[in-house]
Amino acid sequence: METEVVVILALVIGILLAVGVWFYMTNRKSKSLKKTFGPEYERLVRERGNRNRAEAELQSRVKRVEQLRIVRLSPSDAARFSDGWSKIQGRFVDNPKQAVEEADRHVRDLMQARGYPMSDFEQRAADISVHHPTVVENYRAARNIAIRNQRGDADTEELRKALVYYRALFNELLEIRRPEKAA
Repeated sequence: METEVVVILALVIGILLAVGVWFYMTNRKSKSLKKTFGPEYERLVRERGNRNRAEAELQSRVKRVEQLRIVRLSPSDAARFSDGWSKIQGRFVDNPKQAVEEADRHVRDLMQARGYPMSDFEQRAADISVHHPTVVENYRAARNIAIRNQRGDADTEELRKALVYYRALFNELLEIRRPEKAA
């Protein structure tokens, strides 16, 4: 009888330990994804209505992007893209609608040059979220304004915001690092 109690107690303890380890690992994975993807994690949880589905999608994104050949730009290509961006910003004052259209194309061209596939917008945004999660929300906002711009429904202030959003993504993709201010 005592042997049976010891065996049952050992089994219960083993099961509790296994469940505890499983919860710990699941929580650790969730925290890691949340830290890595930031606002994109929260957006996807809301959109999917379920943390597990959102996390599965984020892990799928990481695996997909790991298969891509994302490259850094050569200094000459980076300079060419940077010059192009400066010209787009300069044209904003005279023609904000056209500048936003050009900014959208320029960002797509930069993404393509870096090695991101140019499938539909949602796939591009998902791919970008893996390496640039802090600006993917900006990309979505800019794209929505650009679509409204094509329909003639965006005002100048919205177009200005779109250009700012595109610039944030552009700088991330170009890998421009601003010098940090000395303390």
